[in-house]
Amino acid sequence: MATKIYIVYYSTYGHVEKLAQEIKKGADTVEGVEATLWQVPETLAEEVLLKMGAPKKSDVGIIQANELVEADGILFGFPTRFGMMAAQFKAFFDSTGGLWRTQGLAGKPAGIFYSTGSQGGGQETTPLTAITQLVHHGMIFVPIGYTFGAGMFEMGEVVGGTPYGAGTYAGDGSRQPSELELGKAFHQGKHFAAITKKFKGAP
Repeated sequence: MATKIYIVYYSTYGHVEKLAQEIKKGADTVEGVEATLWQVPETLAEEVLLKMGAPKKSDVGIIQANELVEADGILFGFPTRFGMMAAQFKAFFDSTGGLWRTQGLAGKPAGIFYSTGSQGGGQETTPLTAITQLVHHGMIFVPIGYTFGAGMFEMGEVVGGTPYGAGTYAGDGSRQPSELELGKAFHQGKHFAAITKKFKGAP
């Protein structure tokens, strides 16, 4: 039976979605792994999103909290708001109370990826504060550490991501994930999928 990886994300302007797509590509390279993209429900009204200049949502399916139990491992992705995850994703986590009561996610590997607007905007505080959600669910946090090698030490350009997980800088929204950031996301998907497969004990 395939090892199921869910890549669950919220993306306002598409930056986190681009990382999610690349993470899926990486996970798909691991034999016996089935990776699926999911979006969390939007909490803002359509007219508000239009005023914000947010593009139309993609056709990636919307996940409900109870569906998380179907996955063997879950990667969570979100943009940053004042150094923490966006309210849309916090609202989704707040809807997992039933799973918390039963500890339905306990023991499942989990990872984090994210986008910030600036270099001081939360590349470390965002994943650090998000880990509390995983802890209460009894999930096993799987960081990338420095397994991406030289790409973790690049000083010649602005590069998002940390040992916690893949990341990107959105700036004013016009900056898109760089090749190095996408490479880190691909690596995270592959790394996480291989570890989740080991946890499941799949051959």
